[in-house]
Amino acid sequence: MDEASKTRRIMGPMEVSCITGRGIDIGCGRDPIVPNVRCFDVGDGDANRITDFVQERFDFVFASHCLEHMHDPRATLLDWWKLVEPGGHIYFLVPDEDLYEQGVFPGQFNKDHKATFTISKTKSWSPLSINVLELARSLPRGSLVSLELQDIGYDRRLMRHGHLRKPSPVVRKVFRLYTILRNRLGFRSEDMEEWMRLYEVHDQTMGPVAMAQIQCIVRKLAD
Repeated sequence: MDEASKTRRIMGPMEVSCITGRGIDIGCGRDPIVPNVRCFDVGDGDANRITDFVQERFDFVFASHCLEHMHDPRATLLDWWKLVEPGGHIYFLVPDEDLYEQGVFPGQFNKDHKATFTISKTKSWSPLSINVLELARSLPRGSLVSLELQDIGYDRRLMRHGHLRKPSPVVRKVFRLYTILRNRLGFRSEDMEEWMRLYEVHDQTMGPVAMAQIQCIVRKLAD
């Protein structure tokens, strides 16, 4: 399921009010945030420099899990900001580096991510970490409306921070035997399941519920 669809499910009145009027959805694919929004995707131009392709201004600019694919997210966001009318909003979602990348960059689940994002940490494990609070504050005449971690449905017991250790040949044989017993005979051991999880990494966001994202909404003040 696309992350925009998940986001729509949990939107409250405040979020809905920020995506009313004329808007543009950057990187929406087949899942625009609202039906009447202008869609901008790969076939429409390069979102790294969107003002080369779009000269209009909008009541809102929305982008779900697109900014992390940009070559320079800071410069790109400033370019997207130019599309926002005074009084309008920019509303973007990015993966949280601890919940999604889980201590590994380049990431284990999406090699195209050019940076990782944190709400506001003084120090990060990632060599290309971007502080979203600082990013929001960098927008001229911007007023922060919302900055929050959205981790609905995320199971931290499955989270692994850093590169996984590889099981030895003996451990692999034990896991293989246990898997056979579990699948064929219904035998199940919680201790064994927990041990196996030490050698597994999960992209929980591939499911229909789990989120591992940061929401940021900024309003553009009048000139």
